[in-house]
Amino acid sequence: MLAVADGNGSYGSSPRMTNNINFNKNTDSSVSISKMDLIIPFSPEVPCDNNGQRMWWAFLASSMVTFFGGLFIILLWRTLKYLWTVCCHCNIKNKEAQKVNNHMNSQADGPTKNQNDKEEAPVSEVGWMTSVKDWAGVMISAQTLTGRVLVVLVFALSIGALGIYFIDSSDPIESCPNFYKDFTLQIDMAFNVFFLLYFGLRFIAANDKLWFWLEVNSVVDFFTVPPVFVSVYLNRSWLGLRFLRALRLIQFSEILQFLNILKTSNSIKLVNLCSIFISTWLTAAGFIHLVENSGDPWENFQNSQQLSYWECVYLLMVTMSTVGYGDVYARTTLGRLFMVFFILGGLAMFASYVPEIIELIGNRKKYGGSYSAVNGRKHIVVCGHITLESVSNFLKDFLHKDRDDVNVEIVFLHNISPNLELEALFKRHFTQVEFYQGSVLNPHDLARVKIESADACLILANKYCADPDAEDASNIMRVISIKNYHPKIRIITQMLQYHNKAHLLNIPSWNWKEGDDAICLAELKAGFIAQSCLAQGLSTMLANLFSMRSYIKIEEDTWQKYYLEGVANEMYTEYLSSAFVGLSFPTVCELCYVKLKLLLIAIEYKSEQRESSILINPGNHVKMQEGTLGFFIASDAKEVKRAFFYCKACHDDITDPKRIKKCGCKRIEEEHPSTLSPKKKQRNGGMRNSPNCSPKMMRHDPLLIPGNEQIENMDASVKRYDSTGMFHWCPSKDIEKAILTRSEASMTVLSGHVVVCIFGDVTSALVGLRNLVMPLRASNFHYHELKPIVFVGSLDYLRREWETLHNFPKVSILPGTPLSRADLRAVNINLCDMCVILSANQNNIDDASLQDKECILATLNIKSMQFDDSIGVLQANSQGFTPPGMDRSSPDNSPVHGLVRQASITTGSNIPIITELAKPGKLLPLVSFSQEKNSGNNIQMITELVNDSNVQFLDQDDDDDPDTELYLTQPFACGTAFAISVLDSLMSATYFNDNILTLIRTLVTGGATPELEGLLAEENALRGGYSTPQTLANRDRCRVAQLALYDGPFADLGDGGCYGDLFCKALKTYNMLCFGIYRLRDAHLSTPGQCTKRYVITNPPYEFELVPTDLIFCLMQFDHNAGQSRVSLSHSSHSSHSSSKKCSSVHSIPATNRQNRSSKAREARDKQNATRMNRMGQEKRWFTDEAENTYPSNIQMKPMSTHMANQVNQYKSTSNLIPPIREVEDEC
Repeated sequence: MLAVADGNGSYGSSPRMTNNINFNKNTDSSVSISKMDLIIPFSPEVPCDNNGQRMWWAFLASSMVTFFGGLFIILLWRTLKYLWTVCCHCNIKNKEAQKVNNHMNSQADGPTKNQNDKEEAPVSEVGWMTSVKDWAGVMISAQTLTGRVLVVLVFALSIGALGIYFIDSSDPIESCPNFYKDFTLQIDMAFNVFFLLYFGLRFIAANDKLWFWLEVNSVVDFFTVPPVFVSVYLNRSWLGLRFLRALRLIQFSEILQFLNILKTSNSIKLVNLCSIFISTWLTAAGFIHLVENSGDPWENFQNSQQLSYWECVYLLMVTMSTVGYGDVYARTTLGRLFMVFFILGGLAMFASYVPEIIELIGNRKKYGGSYSAVNGRKHIVVCGHITLESVSNFLKDFLHKDRDDVNVEIVFLHNISPNLELEALFKRHFTQVEFYQGSVLNPHDLARVKIESADACLILANKYCADPDAEDASNIMRVISIKNYHPKIRIITQMLQYHNKAHLLNIPSWNWKEGDDAICLAELKAGFIAQSCLAQGLSTMLANLFSMRSYIKIEEDTWQKYYLEGVANEMYTEYLSSAFVGLSFPTVCELCYVKLKLLLIAIEYKSEQRESSILINPGNHVKMQEGTLGFFIASDAKEVKRAFFYCKACHDDITDPKRIKKCGCKRIEEEHPSTLSPKKKQRNGGMRNSPNCSPKMMRHDPLLIPGNEQIENMDASVKRYDSTGMFHWCPSKDIEKAILTRSEASMTVLSGHVVVCIFGDVTSALVGLRNLVMPLRASNFHYHELKPIVFVGSLDYLRREWETLHNFPKVSILPGTPLSRADLRAVNINLCDMCVILSANQNNIDDASLQDKECILATLNIKSMQFDDSIGVLQANSQGFTPPGMDRSSPDNSPVHGLVRQASITTGSNIPIITELAKPGKLLPLVSFSQEKNSGNNIQMITELVNDSNVQFLDQDDDDDPDTELYLTQPFACGTAFAISVLDSLMSATYFNDNILTLIRTLVTGGATPELEGLLAEENALRGGYSTPQTLANRDRCRVAQLALYDGPFADLGDGGCYGDLFCKALKTYNMLCFGIYRLRDAHLSTPGQCTKRYVITNPPYEFELVPTDLIFCLMQFDHNAGQSRVSLSHSSHSSHSSSKKCSSVHSIPATNRQNRSSKAREARDKQNATRMNRMGQEKRWFTDEAENTYPSNIQMKPMSTHMANQVNQYKSTSNLIPPIREVEDEC
């Protein structure tokens, strides 16, 4: 309704104007308007008034009278009230004076009157006015639902009235609309009636009426509500001050807070600044629009100009920003005067508000939204230590193409925004990855990522932090927060220290039976290294099995070709077909390997009590059940499906395993429900039992049951094992009794032992050496098979670890430093089975490349050592030195044990002499080997690294690129290096199948169970237990070993035989499950000077050709009879590691010397063995059900190659693995 009708021009049009209105010509104007049949009325004065009379003063007067009239009444009321109060106060003083004078006369009545006065006062105040006031206060407050609705409604109607103003601003300032026909005027009238009612409520509820009358919202009502009623009365409209409704925008932040939309201080502040800035801007533009389109009153409105409202908005913006283009400017005096004052305040507001608004917008979280779940697609939440390295490692394994069931969206939640590299990584995986900034400790952030509907929550740990305990505490707090928000959520968390796992048990909703898992990196790292002490290279093989890696094809016949073929294998689980039901495990295993090209290593067995337990290579006594879950080694998940689809009727004659697919048999279709993942199956009622417990059933294999004689011979009063029967145990020893000085260590005959070089001091974080010792003290080893462990390091550090080690037998300490060659020679490091190099000082250095400096220096130091001295002859006597930690009275601990070093005894061929010592006072025959100068390069070592790139410094003769991934480097492939980063893959592997983690822990920890963890959480030490049939039954579990092919029952396959034939023979004959090869690096070259380094080949194919020097990774059964035959020997008092060392020395003969054996030597050797067998048959009784001489004992003395004399411990003898040739082991 606004169109300029003043000054020298005309502007705008009004649809409400009617035709045939006569216009008078203004003599002062140069514009002539002729009569027209259809024309928009226009007049320099008033468009709708024939007399040209303006009525703007009536509208303005209504507002001014209302404002000042009300203000006058309020002030008058306050004045009268004040006078009345003063008068009443004087009367009260007179009454009080009268009461004081009459106090003595009315002492008894005084209190009663005072009490009555006090009672009457509150009664007089509580009246209908107070009730109405309280009601009005409740109505306009946002504390109740009604109040919130009313406040929001008022704000919405105010914005609606402002919108009507924007529409009417295109019409003239003053017009004559018909109320009954103008729709916008009717709506505006309804709005203002509501505003009037709300004004009354506010007035009633106000405590201070004066301040209420002067507040902004009241002023807005004064200048907008009365003119509407005047316009109805006068039948004309004035645009006037209706722009003041824009000031209501200041309350926008309050409205959003009432609606619980704004919750953070930054968002509230941002909305406040924006609403104030915009409301001021629009209000000022409305005033300029009014005065410029009306003109100055004292100029008879002749100096007006036609400006639209939005042109005024533009004018105010360029004015505030001090740009001032000059294309639009104020012409009226009122406009210019307003601009003078506005530019001062507007410039200040623009200069302060705009930068702060931009700063708040810039600092606003880019990733502050909420996750929107997709129907039919699961999502997981990943939190904790979110960095480029951790995320890239996680995504590379989680989203690997070999996984055929990755329909999961990954939601990362972290309180720090990602850097550019990490952001680019998220963008590359934008279809499956989302990032949100927040904290899992904040329930609001948990709600944003929809944690209640997430399939799982994964918590990553900072493996390189300076304080592992603090990092674990942070992750435990994350678990508590998530479980508190949603107790049913499945959580998989990484833990750095083993002892911190106990704190998770304190969380009521933590339940490992429902899928919650804690991946303890220290426990698994130590377990992997410990297994490498028993079978070198196993750490590499296991790390490759649970990591998803694609096959890299190499055409050249190099060691990398065979290694990478094995790297492509992973661990999978699948339910077995009903065709396997009723078959024994070895039968099914052989069928899967030969027919399906799958390697089955374990099953999930359900006992009669329906408790589930994982059995690794259980043997003939276990029969397949319906819906048995198998653990396979294969190259991808599609291959494993063959075990589920296999049907004897349809696939029995198929030779190509790729053709084994789902058939139409009804039986196969009925098994479809078993396609549930192991995780879902467990949640549907399955219970995970202790991972290492065997099913409670009687084994029918006579070779696997301890005979009655053996059980009777066991002293029930002697505690040999811990209370769970999983580990060897001894009474706690004081650390002083386990300490060796350098001279004592030199006198001690050490061989076949494990040397642990540890760098640490008083301030170093504990690495958890107990997790390293426990697998080496598992109860499925006989006592004489335990390798002595010697720790070389700081005594101050080892004292802190000793509390967890004092219950393990055969543990000694040499205070010193691994960098001292004198200390290393004192512990006979050249005769050890394995040297482990660890560091507890890895996380105290800022430079990542220097974190492994101590381990690298120690490794290079050992490799550069030369051992010129030879093994001599020592006459043992009963006064020999017994190493600390060993019981001299024990028949398994002789005073002098193992191999000792003496000065070189030079013969015609410079042959050092290796002497085996037995009972005190007795000298045994000598075994001679040819040997040249020995180098530390031949010592078996495994070095722990923190930084993967530092692996390049371990081998100076390799050609690995510094940027090569860890698993592709030679030290890792050879099993001589291990980095904790390889354990990152366990997070995704555990999510897809939590049984994988159980299987890995079963293999590497030696028997750690949830029950044992609870025990250690209570006492922090193993508790001894008596040897009962129940605890002794726990010894009957598989262990990993290495099988030599040079001699023994598999010697015929070692020279050009097929791996598949070896697999079947070992499985059928000895229940040994082969799963890999540890081969010399240059075995394929057939050169005389072969390198002694070996590499790992995982799950070779059936046709894979074997060489005599191969060592075979196998899962062997526990042999009850080995312990009996061991103690029945007449010369069994020599130490266990001596026997192990000698036997390995006898049987570990390189292939290069096989051609040099003469027939004369063979005849002498056979004659000597026959003599020994006859003598041994007279001295003892063998505990075996096999017929005598069933297997030939073709173990002979053989000369050694020059470069292998000090590396004999690389060749693990078959004789200490296979029962039929156990006689030769004990004889030698």
